[in-house]
Amino acid sequence: MLEVNVSGMSCGHCVKAVTQAVQELNSEAVVDIDLSSGKVNITGVSDMAAVSHAIEEAGFEVTGINATGA
Repeated sequence: MLEVNVSGMSCGHCVKAVTQAVQELNSEAVVDIDLSSGKVNITGVSDMAAVSHAIEEAGFEVTGINATGA
C-alpha cells in the first residue's frame, strides 16, 4: 500500500480527480482519500513515481509518499 500526502484537495471533485488519475495506472486500484488530512491510501499500484506523476498531472501537489506494510 502507498500512503501519499497531497495538498490542494478540498472537495468531492478533487477526490474524483485523484481517484481517476490513480485508476488510470491500474483500474483495479483501491483509493481511499481523507480530505481533512490530505492523505491518500492506495492499494494496487506500487510505482511511487508513476503515482506521484499521475496525481500531479491531475493538478495536485504530492508532498510526501511512502510504501507501508499494510
